[in-house]
Amino acid sequence: MRYQIRLFFTAIMFYTRIPCPSWVDHSEEFLNRSTRYFPLVGWIVGGISALVFLAMTQIWSPQIAIAGSMLASIWLTGAFHEDGLADVCDGFGGGWTKEKILEIMKDSRLGTYGGVGLFFGLAMKWLALYELLHFLNTYQMLLAIVAGHSLSRWASATIIFSESYARADATSKIKPIAQKMTVSELGIASVFGLLPLATLILFAPFWYALVILVIVWIVRWWLVRHFNKHLEGYTGDCLGATQQITEIVFYLVLAGIYQTQRNLLFIF
Repeated sequence: MRYQIRLFFTAIMFYTRIPCPSWVDHSEEFLNRSTRYFPLVGWIVGGISALVFLAMTQIWSPQIAIAGSMLASIWLTGAFHEDGLADVCDGFGGGWTKEKILEIMKDSRLGTYGGVGLFFGLAMKWLALYELLHFLNTYQMLLAIVAGHSLSRWASATIIFSESYARADATSKIKPIAQKMTVSELGIASVFGLLPLATLILFAPFWYALVILVIVWIVRWWLVRHFNKHLEGYTGDCLGATQQITEIVFYLVLAGIYQTQRNLLFIF
């Protein structure tokens, strides 16, 4: 049990700014094994973001509350995943070879492609969450936010399980977790990643969750195909970009299902 607790706190320490006990130190072995709790970190980040949304709706409009919720998640993770999205946009936008793409992605400076990708990524997330306000009440929004964070991190974790790492040089900022996951670790990650999605049945038909899962997996498959084609594997930035993109897709698909149903009811 102590081993699992340390793995959990290692995941918290690596993926967030949340303080951890002093006996949790930086260990490559524990970082490698802690990816099983990556989706559980999504519960925490998503849960805190949801609570910020709930608290802010008591004072301000839901639109401002959404922005505050997004800012809370960015602060909690130190913009870890947003940085990955920006780096992937810069790398794939400006690089023509594997070596050049990796070189650009390692550059800490933000380029035009990264700036545009980051802007539209945050804008689409805000717009998708705002769209959901037309269909969900406040407490349903809380569940949706948690589900988006956990499912997207599960999508990233499955890449570690199924794909190869694109580079193994010491300069990689994500190198400590660039290892294969075991089947049991994937199983643990899947429970934590998919359970919040199942809560959709509390306020929506079960097939909503199935449609969302299928589309998120298709997007994940397309991203992996793109990564393998140009990099022959994935990098830490690719994982961060996958988390951001699949989170946005989750909100968009959920809002799209509700909007489509409303349109059909209006027509018929």
